[in-house]
Amino acid sequence: MAITYLLQSFGAVLSPMNLAVLLISTFTGLVMGMLPGLSATMAVALLTGLTYSLSPTSAIISLIGVYVGAISGGCQAAILLNIPGTPASAATALDGFPLAKQGKGGLAVFLATTASCIGTLISVICVLAFTPLLTKLSLQFGSWEFFLLSLFGVVICGNLTSKGNAVKGWISGIIGLLVAQVGLDQVDAFPRFAFGNVNVMAGLALIPIMIGLFGFPEIIKAFKKTEEHVLKISKFKVSEGFTYIRQNTVALIRSSLIGVCVGIIPGVGEDVGGWLSYWATKSSSKDPEKFGTGEMSGVISAEAGNNSCIGGAIIPILSLAVPGSAPAAVLLAAFMMHGYRPGPLLMNESPEFLYMVCVDLFMAAVAMWMIAQLVAKFSVKILGVKKEILMPIIYVLCIVGSYVINHLMFDVKVMFFFGIVGFFLSMMEFPAAPFLLGVILGSMTDSNLRRALTISEGSFMPMFQRPICLVFLVAILALILSQFGVFEKLKRKKV
Repeated sequence: MAITYLLQSFGAVLSPMNLAVLLISTFTGLVMGMLPGLSATMAVALLTGLTYSLSPTSAIISLIGVYVGAISGGCQAAILLNIPGTPASAATALDGFPLAKQGKGGLAVFLATTASCIGTLISVICVLAFTPLLTKLSLQFGSWEFFLLSLFGVVICGNLTSKGNAVKGWISGIIGLLVAQVGLDQVDAFPRFAFGNVNVMAGLALIPIMIGLFGFPEIIKAFKKTEEHVLKISKFKVSEGFTYIRQNTVALIRSSLIGVCVGIIPGVGEDVGGWLSYWATKSSSKDPEKFGTGEMSGVISAEAGNNSCIGGAIIPILSLAVPGSAPAAVLLAAFMMHGYRPGPLLMNESPEFLYMVCVDLFMAAVAMWMIAQLVAKFSVKILGVKKEILMPIIYVLCIVGSYVINHLMFDVKVMFFFGIVGFFLSMMEFPAAPFLLGVILGSMTDSNLRRALTISEGSFMPMFQRPICLVFLVAILALILSQFGVFEKLKRKKV
């Protein structure tokens, strides 16, 4: 049966129309990823609105294509400009830019895109292997488990995206949870915070919120003056590039597996996968002092780690309907918008969807590698576009992407409002990722808590009597206490 689904999925993606969609969307993702300031989340969010009129199959192909392209595309700006095109490529800049200054920028870009492709392909295998297992486990989840899972996602996302101040991350996540309560509740269909407005009563659409949060701040920041670098793409032998890949096979596989594991954790993101993979390779190296001066294995590890996170982030989407990263959160919303229902019942209701996503991910990785080799020569010209010219175009796309979902000007107003919110959050260094995750998980948190309390007649005791709940409670408590130095104080007392 699995082989039948795989063949059907390959047949669908290789049709002339869908193949063209894949190539165009992957190319678009690469370009948006390599332009500093345009995140993968923004790329997927913008395209989600524009895919509304496509068939569900074509829409999913295009969204996965732009996702893979955007995460990989960021490496070119990181290597050539020392400005990561996306946060996921921040670790790549440490060794990529020194290589570019040594005249090896072309080789570094080749290594980065090849490692990105291989990392994504390894993650495809993990999606096929782990999603059915995690789906079976998720069938053991009740209302209490889903409530605590959503809280765990917000807490850990706040911990890992707040640059050392987890409280700001938690506050951002809680605000997102509160925003998700606007509109009709899912249990009693009672209007909340609607103030008599019919549009508000219908709830705030996720995509306009997302475009506003991630698009507006970048548009405003783009007009700040930045230093300009001279860009050069040097010639190299492809055989030399593959030789470096073979020499770093262990680091490549290790980084890919680290990326998958990081991706599975709700709300963490591809940037963490890149940094952890880079750290693991540096720690295991015989010459760690060379890292940061132009080490090939540093570039390979960082890019394999951040791209394998894509597959890892898709695993909890398909099995638990919980996104593993900010771009994956947009992808989850897009899946739902196009009529798919990820979650515990996926393998029973539509098992073919798992294989379709895996085949799309596989083909997107291959397409990304091929296109990246072609556009590398023109990266200098693309990266040389002035932001003052580019950002007004992105602003128009933000408006169009928000409007086409429901064809309502109200959604454009929502986008603009949350754009201002996103700008102030950015100014005060509150991370937007927990806010977004809170909006995504808000309805699940609210409905499952209320449903659980209804069944238990208002008692919280069942939550402390279920094994999976206890695991989540201990994990959440440990995450919170770790931010206040409790464990460090205990270690000092023992010493």
